[in-house]
Amino acid sequence: MDLEQYKNEGIKARKNIDISQIKSIASGIINSFRNNGKLIVFGNGGSAADAQHFVAELTGHYMKERKALPAIALTTNTSALTAIGNDYSYNDIFSRQVQALCKKEDYVVGISTSGNSKNVVAGIEEANSIGAFTLGFTGKSGGKLAGICSDVFHSDSDITPIIQEIHITAIHMICAIIDEDF
Repeated sequence: MDLEQYKNEGIKARKNIDISQIKSIASGIINSFRNNGKLIVFGNGGSAADAQHFVAELTGHYMKERKALPAIALTTNTSALTAIGNDYSYNDIFSRQVQALCKKEDYVVGISTSGNSKNVVAGIEEANSIGAFTLGFTGKSGGKLAGICSDVFHSDSDITPIIQEIHITAIHMICAIIDEDF
């Protein structure tokens, strides 16, 4: 893809972010915090980095000074990841952690550009069985996550790097709203 085409695809995807959905997501996370819940986030590769980035913005601060908020990225404990992957399966690395850490008051976010990452799908399914609210961050199609999450944020692109750019844009927008509330 040439750079002009890439830039235009990114502009189109960014313009198609649904602001009312961003507000709704932020409100859901805020409600979870107010009900003694936490944010649990996970994904693979670049999506793992986005999960960690999201959590860092909330446990630290985003744009404003405020109290630390309860959020955890399931991608940061390498001992758990490798033990679960070795003893069970790589497909179980998130579902086992969700089983251990999640409660129904929590807000659980699975990030997968395709929406089909088996371990992300399994983590969301486990959170659903607990009764937590689940959100999938995906690309245009939504993949399997579209059929199992309480809500799905779709990036309006099929190009992985642009999907990731839109995810981090949405995460920053959500964090800005949370900052204002706290």
